[in-house]
Amino acid sequence: KSSVQTIGEEQIQNPYTELLVLKGHQDIVRFLVQIDDCRFASAGDDGIIFLWNAQTGEKLYELHGHTHKITAIAPFSSSDVTEEKTDLIITASADRTVIVWDCTSGRQVQKVSCFHSTVKCLTVLQRLNVWLSGGSDLCVWNRKLDLLCKTSHLTDAGISALVELPKNCVAAAVGKELIIFRLSASNNGSEGWNVLEVKRLVDHQDNISSLVSVNDLTFVTGSHVGELIVWDALDWTKQASECNFWNSSVHPDVQPEIKLSQSSHETSVQHLTSDEECVFAAVGKGIYVYNLQMKRVIACQRAAHDSSVLHIEKLPNRQLISCSEDGSVRIWELREKQQLPAEPVPTGLL
Repeated sequence: KSSVQTIGEEQIQNPYTELLVLKGHQDIVRFLVQIDDCRFASAGDDGIIFLWNAQTGEKLYELHGHTHKITAIAPFSSSDVTEEKTDLIITASADRTVIVWDCTSGRQVQKVSCFHSTVKCLTVLQRLNVWLSGGSDLCVWNRKLDLLCKTSHLTDAGISALVELPKNCVAAAVGKELIIFRLSASNNGSEGWNVLEVKRLVDHQDNISSLVSVNDLTFVTGSHVGELIVWDALDWTKQASECNFWNSSVHPDVQPEIKLSQSSHETSVQHLTSDEECVFAAVGKGIYVYNLQMKRVIACQRAAHDSSVLHIEKLPNRQLISCSEDGSVRIWELREKQQLPAEPVPTGLL
């Protein structure tokens, strides 16, 4: 296992230390989703969803129901205070089905099989009590899995990622474009919805691979050529733009490694997650912590996996989980270095 990388002399914390390596999947692991403080799910090309105990690494359930690889996963727990809270997740597959699972029992709750093409992304809009599926169309559903409305066929590229924005809007990645849609309820008192395209943003040079909401004011997008763009979530203007951000803070006395050419999998931003201060980016085989205010990488683990890191998710207690083409799931913890008495107490990154 490679040693942990640090960046910059002023970095006062030891970045991610590997706690656990979880093995069980028989193929590439592409997705992770946190269920609660103690549990998360992983899924990928073997078509099986694994539920794990985040503290011990114990495998709780294997969920079998899809016949092809998993293409999207999202938490699906109800926000209705009148209902008893149940921990649910929703998964989509290349078998053109979507399944809702009960995480407590490991059983299927509902299944939809009416899709004409593969669903590539899912997102639940808690405030509106609907959920969206993206692929060749953008579809709006209620929690009973009734289709409420959908957009017409967008492009051959289809929607690869979705993120919720304020004012009943969502941002959809369609190739290099970012399309902003607004949802509005029908005026006739029925449960109908309308989806209106309000803006197209064409600032990325390559296909957009990941979107993440930081807070109600900011969201961030990443592309296959390593661009990171910070956006205003209210007026959709570009606030900052980075390229090769993970190479921006190297020691000045260290000669950079000379590469004749970088293959796309080494520079692609495969996935982004965030807290209020930082964006955590999966780039190549590594995990990078990019501070939005400082506009630079403040910590990293350059070789987190043996192959490309495809998804990262935050856990409580300054921990992260990551999954990879190498078929493993890994849990990381941000550990503080031993401080000298004269040094200030460090502030946490997570």
